[in-house]
Amino acid sequence: MKDTEIKRLLSANVICIFSIIITTVLPSLFLKNFSLLGTHLTWLCICSATVGTVNVVLHIILNPNPSSRRSSLAHKVARFLRSCVYFFMSCILFHGIIVLYGAPLIESVLETFLFAVLLSTFTTLHCLCLLGPNIHVWLRVFSKNGAMSIWDNNLQITSMCSVVGAWLGAFPIPLDWDRPWQVWPISCSLGATLGYVSGLLFAPLWIYWNRKKLTYKSR
Repeated sequence: MKDTEIKRLLSANVICIFSIIITTVLPSLFLKNFSLLGTHLTWLCICSATVGTVNVVLHIILNPNPSSRRSSLAHKVARFLRSCVYFFMSCILFHGIIVLYGAPLIESVLETFLFAVLLSTFTTLHCLCLLGPNIHVWLRVFSKNGAMSIWDNNLQITSMCSVVGAWLGAFPIPLDWDRPWQVWPISCSLGATLGYVSGLLFAPLWIYWNRKKLTYKSR
């Protein structure tokens, strides 16, 4: 495994982390009374849009999984539209799962949906950029020994860390601490974000430490 590819992965992950920091600091210079807790829904929208845009741009620039086949314009448009549908379906699916795990069904619908959009941005959008709108490929990548590149391993780790972080973030909500960050879904979205950032930092290090053991099958 070439170290240059790991450095490309690390650079891309650092840029994603930097984009999250920007969404926390920069809006306060332009939006009155903006804060991570006080205007959390606004932050959710800004973070999802920024991280999603950065992921798409990085994929276009780095092109981690180049295809040898040339695609027509119609094929690219159809692929883009399918990706949009998949992303929306992912938001609906995450919303349903979150409700099943105890989120309010009728109250705070907007908060729950925006949290679902954030989770989809950290997981599904990354899959769409790297693997395309192909469920069979997704199942292969997330199966045991299904990764075929370090980018697949990075996708596995960041997605898992995001979901686990969101799940751990739900634990403080029912406690009677009466803290501002216990309001739904602040702790969960912060947990998902911290999990995503942790995955972005941990993935290149794990891949580098295990680079001699990692062997990938040809696509």
